[in-house]
Amino acid sequence: QLQLVESGGGLVHSGGSLRLACAASGNNFDYYAITWFRQGRGESREGVACIDSRNGAAHYADSVKGRFTISRDNAKSSVFLQMNSLEAEDTSIYYCAASWVCGNSAQYWGEGTLVTVSP
Repeated sequence: QLQLVESGGGLVHSGGSLRLACAASGNNFDYYAITWFRQGRGESREGVACIDSRNGAAHYADSVKGRFTISRDNAKSSVFLQMNSLEAEDTSIYYCAASWVCGNSAQYWGEGTLVTVSP
């Protein structure tokens, strides 16, 4: 079982940067792929980036490719999302979630952290 806690959200101007963190507690964190999802008000949930457990391969949605970077530190049971060149359209609640492989249904979710990008 994993518990996930996101942090690092906040208010930033368009063009700015934020770094989100997903801290895990529990067993076998390094067995799980971790995905960052986001959901804006009135919008459907979108997977924006995922990092594999074994080889650390990263996968990105087209909407964030070239602007966001996902990374993990298994020694610290943490995953990070560096977000650069933020746009108003990136305003959402960001969640991290754990699954066996990228693309599979998530087994564990965090509570989310709010990112607001002002125009």
